[in-house]
Amino acid sequence: MPPEIARTPDRSPRIAIVGAGPAGFYTAAALLAQTAVDGPRIDLLDRLPTPYGLVRYGVAPDHPKIKEVVRVFEKVALDARVRFLGNLEVGRDLSLADLAAHYDQVVFSVGGQSDRRLGVPGEDLPGSHSSTALVAWYSSHPDFRELPVDLSVAAAAVIGAGNVAVDVARILGRNPEDLAATDISDDALARLRASRIRDVHFIVRRGPVQAKWSPAELKELAHLPGVDLVVDRQDLELDPGSELELADDPQAQKSLEILRAAAERGLTGAARRIHLHFRRSPVAIEGESEGEGGAGSGRVAGLRLERNRLVGAAGSLSAKGTGEVSSLPVGLVVRAVGYRSLPLRDLPFDVQRAVIPNQRGRIFDAFDGSPLASLYVAGWIKRGPTGLIGTNKPDGYETAEAMLEDLPSLPRAAGAPIDELLAARGLCPVDFADWKRLDRIEVERGLPAGRPRVKFSRVEEMLAALAAEPVS
Repeated sequence: MPPEIARTPDRSPRIAIVGAGPAGFYTAAALLAQTAVDGPRIDLLDRLPTPYGLVRYGVAPDHPKIKEVVRVFEKVALDARVRFLGNLEVGRDLSLADLAAHYDQVVFSVGGQSDRRLGVPGEDLPGSHSSTALVAWYSSHPDFRELPVDLSVAAAAVIGAGNVAVDVARILGRNPEDLAATDISDDALARLRASRIRDVHFIVRRGPVQAKWSPAELKELAHLPGVDLVVDRQDLELDPGSELELADDPQAQKSLEILRAAAERGLTGAARRIHLHFRRSPVAIEGESEGEGGAGSGRVAGLRLERNRLVGAAGSLSAKGTGEVSSLPVGLVVRAVGYRSLPLRDLPFDVQRAVIPNQRGRIFDAFDGSPLASLYVAGWIKRGPTGLIGTNKPDGYETAEAMLEDLPSLPRAAGAPIDELLAARGLCPVDFADWKRLDRIEVERGLPAGRPRVKFSRVEEMLAALAAEPVS
């Protein structure tokens, strides 16, 4: 925990927001909207030189419209009360005590840096990847540029029932030339062009009514050029509980209509296929040679599935294995069963929920339930990995509201602005003007190929480009 420090009131409040993704920007926007021009000064810190977080590194490259939300974030970043400080990592360059000494309030909006586990044998075999890693790889995230994605296999499996799982299945299944005019990473585009994958198996633990994807995403999957969406009519037969759920869920009704149309259409002879398998759970990822527990060794060679039935009351139906097991011959498995936040040094953490304990964004001690003054959370680290990008807007507003309620009673941090400490440590953050130069360079790199941009995928390349590019 940060030490007790002396504070002084004779200046505008200073606020640090750690994590410049959607949650961070929406929280900053809410603070700006509720305060006067001479109100708090906000620093948005990010460990990468680039802002926007999941919008840049988590939105599918063939969904550029979703990325237009950065126009809203740019207005926030250009406000005179806001600074972007990129390439600055809390835990490496700055400690929590440093932040507490130089800022009056600190918000952590670091998102979900990891993934939920399946908990089955073979999960860590070569050829088994989390969607967190795979999406970041094809989005040019510096942490995942070396991910060993082998697409020289005939079939792949995607496990999950949300929009991220749909994105992954679509990227793996569609004609790569459809991605050639996007901002997908050069490495991913090259490997997809050489890919031998012609069948993608989409594994859903429960039934079609319980799937969490949006009808719009599913409809896109059902109408990919040169791709058949393969649906077994028997998988669309509903139990009584699912019938009750369907009656009150217009989204599920739309999705089921799309699925029934795909089942009726059947195979058209397309070169690629995406197969939907409902009420199936993975029980093991099989390797090239059989091993103890059925997991095997070597790289991924198959996926062992158990057929499920749904049990419980409508609204809380769960999957229960029937004991009927089968295997799919696949050489690639992508686990898209959810993101997971990681603990932050010196802050409490609820391991079971993978969030920082909080009330309306105020961080609370995990042991005695007392509030940790001046410390807050927003986004997935606050509520868990739920919702869409826009879900962070009301979430950020709630945190900002709690912060502004607290601010009048909080003493001011006695430390000088953080700039002096950064200079003393030889740290030179990337500011928003620097980012705009990087942005322009990336766009120019994409022009010859008719692409919206070609992203830098190494931090060193970004910094070198900035050093070589004269400041206008």
